[in-house]
Amino acid sequence: MAINNQHNMSASARLVAEARKHQTDREKTYRGQALKMYPWVCGRCSREFTNTNLQELTVHHKNHNHDDNPADGSNWELLCLYCHDNEHSKYEEMRFASAKQEQQDHSGGSHSPFAGLADLLKK
Repeated sequence: MAINNQHNMSASARLVAEARKHQTDREKTYRGQALKMYPWVCGRCSREFTNTNLQELTVHHKNHNHDDNPADGSNWELLCLYCHDNEHSKYEEMRFASAKQEQQDHSGGSHSPFAGLADLLKK
């Protein structure tokens, strides 16, 4: 039984390692491309970056889909850590607000699917 658990753990550890490697490779690929393509300036606050503080400059996906990486970089913008966090906070607030609005829209509906059921059953 212990061998089976070790096998499952090593299989899951391999799976996690592969997923992390895939994510790292993906990030390096679009990050490297974006850093070659765009000036090292935050697209929101205009803070400039050098090799010394480049780790604080992130690649933001405008449509929030990290798998949408067109070669022309049209879905990317370089943002500093602070502006990037702010952008994602605004996105989450928007998602939360629209979900709440959708919930409110459906809660007070006037449609009653069984309204005429009693009359139909009498016949």
